[in-house]
Amino acid sequence: MSLPGGWEWLIIILFILIFFGAKRLPEMAKGLGKGIREFKGALSGITDEIEKAGNTPAEPKAEEKAEEKTEKKED
Repeated sequence: MSLPGGWEWLIIILFILIFFGAKRLPEMAKGLGKGIREFKGALSGITDEIEKAGNTPAEPKAEEKAEEKTEKKED
């Protein structure tokens, strides 16, 4: 399956113009732009959360905790 070519795009655009009308196209484009902007904002928020989670120090492993407990008992 490939992307539409030149004539296919022309037919799609003509169909949209006939079906929706020229008055509604700017409104539709504005709504599409807002949707894309919100999607990008949400995506960047998620990547920021993942980066913050990756930069926080992890809890010590169970083996390290056990070693610390034995060292404290010896003191």
